Amino acid sequence: MQAIIGGTGLYHLTGLVVTRRQVVRTPYGEPSGALTYGRIGDGPEIVFLARHGYGHTLAPHRINYRANLWALHEVGVRRIVSVATVGGITAPLLPGAIVVPDQIIDYTTERPRTFFEGGDQPVAHVDMTQPYGAAMRHDLLESARKCGVEVVDGGVYGCTQGPRLETAAEIRRMGRDGCDMVGMTGMPEAALARELDLDYAALCLVTNDAAGQRASVGEISMQGMRVVVDDSMQDVHCILGQLVGAGCADGTA
Repeated sequence: MQAIIGGTGLYHLTGLVVTRRQVVRTPYGEPSGALTYGRIGDGPEIVFLARHGYGHTLAPHRINYRANLWALHEVGVRRIVSVATVGGITAPLLPGAIVVPDQIIDYTTERPRTFFEGGDQPVAHVDMTQPYGAAMRHDLLESARKCGVEVVDGGVYGCTQGPRLETAAEIRRMGRDGCDMVGMTGMPEAALARELDLDYAALCLVTNDAAGQRASVGEISMQGMRVVVDDSMQDVHCILGQLVGAGCADGTA
């Protein structure tokens, strides 16, 4: 079964006919919300989870990532697409661009980031050389191609603690580290998915130039970010609709 974790701007799926909702209890506490099951067209049943809660009430550092991933795994999910908004650092990633990253750098602090805490269970060390699932990345790129949506194949996602945005100096440092984009929710989500052996990939919408870059030299426009989300989310819905086997939300294949 496939799941879609929705981030900022994606609180529901266009065309999703909801069949049921399920509250899942986990050893790690409460997930961000109930799991929503449904189908788009004649596609198979999928699961949707709003990462920030269904009223967007959970800040990035307050999300229970372990509960979210555990709940999805517990109900039989084996493939996950994580949708997120990001700021663009390198020049190709301008507002409105859609990216399927292939690497990640973790700058977060104080987030529970593993299921393997030791104690009564053995410690495990998972390989994160390639942090995103190759099969899911391929399927996302192919779905975008079928929808006629241009996406950037690859890039390094730098994950910060949030909820504040970054300083210009922090972004310059991240650029020197090799980051192409910056977001707040990519970790520990990707690592936890790997620990559960889930085929996990991210679909990122660039909503703004990162702090100190191009149009954001002075400050970042929150209104501008909202406009980009409104203008570009249709393409995201199209890719997701194609991915789950139902064609694009506007009816194209």
